[in-house]
Amino acid sequence: MTIDTDAYYHKTIDFRFWKQSLQFRTSQQLFSAHAIDAGTKLLLRTIVEAAYPPPHRILDVGCGYGPLGLTLKSLYPTSLIHLFDRDALAMEYSTQNAELNGFKDIEIYGSLSYDDVKRNDFDLIVSNIPDHAGDKVITCLLQDARYYLAPGGMAAIVVVTPLENLVEKTLSETPNAKVILKRSLSRHVVFHYQFADVQTPPPPTQNSLERDIYRRDDLTMGFGKLEYQMQTADGLPEFDSLSYGTEMLVSALGELKRKEIKNAAVLNPGQGHFAVALWKILKPESITLTDRDLLALRYTQRNLILNGCSLNNISLLHQAGLNLEKHFDFFIGSLRDDENREVHILVLNHLAQHLTPGGTIILSSGSTPITRLADYITSQKLLRIKSRERRRGFSLLLLEHI
Repeated sequence: MTIDTDAYYHKTIDFRFWKQSLQFRTSQQLFSAHAIDAGTKLLLRTIVEAAYPPPHRILDVGCGYGPLGLTLKSLYPTSLIHLFDRDALAMEYSTQNAELNGFKDIEIYGSLSYDDVKRNDFDLIVSNIPDHAGDKVITCLLQDARYYLAPGGMAAIVVVTPLENLVEKTLSETPNAKVILKRSLSRHVVFHYQFADVQTPPPPTQNSLERDIYRRDDLTMGFGKLEYQMQTADGLPEFDSLSYGTEMLVSALGELKRKEIKNAAVLNPGQGHFAVALWKILKPESITLTDRDLLALRYTQRNLILNGCSLNNISLLHQAGLNLEKHFDFFIGSLRDDENREVHILVLNHLAQHLTPGGTIILSSGSTPITRLADYITSQKLLRIKSRERRRGFSLLLLEHI
């Protein structure tokens, strides 16, 4: 992943735990950017104090910038550690922090639930489960650990106290699951649990999307003369209606309906509304989707296919920032609200560098970020601003190659 991580960088945390000293580079776009959170500290403490046999293989589920998995690596230096997250920025900072602390035998990758986990013989699976994950996702994370644990392996998770009853109910209803430790402190609860399976059972044949773990609703969307089908996901915005920013993007596409497009790229597509509108209105030969959020990428891909786009015409780039290896004649996207001006400028510069002569860029965001970008474009003579639109706190820029 080639990004200017200083644009995302917030601070470096010094963390001392059980005679181990570590450092973590953090970003404000990631959970617990100011200090290691209390839930992570509690979970680590319960694992060490329980004095289990040293685990040889550890999986960190939803790793963030790596405080759980990398601290465990410092405690068990001969162990093999896998970390995964759906956010590519988390993967990037976990990678940096593994290098910062001199760790080897670390694998870091993107995954939804356990879909892309690379082995099934972990001695320890750990997770600080976010409270906004949703009941279906949390249930899956708890129950499906059994398919990735070696016989006798253990899962150790921490949740905020409002999720305590859900975890207890789920584990009590899970065959062969046994809670071996439970500890509460302040606003967090830790559970250690095992499965009585003699052998690791095979994982489900369907992935998490096919099992509808994230699925929220099936919709028929209408916008002017445009009509399309959508399957929406929990955990992504615009699950039942469009923001003003997306409405402006779709309207702009309608005004370009005669434009011929070969290669199009879609930035931060969310549920996939404006990616589907792009396909329905302009029918590009290929569509490249790029986002930090793997859930957004896979749901947008799903919705494009639902609306008649061939899987062969869709490419996914799971990345923070923007790193393109080819040129495009059309870009459309929404700039993330949680990313700063420096990140937006990096993205814009990269778009300009990879826009073919005669190409078009359409971007939406809040009015303040768009105003700053427009000023930057004008000062740098980077692109031609063909039009600009404002609507209720949102703005849109239609840009052309100079």
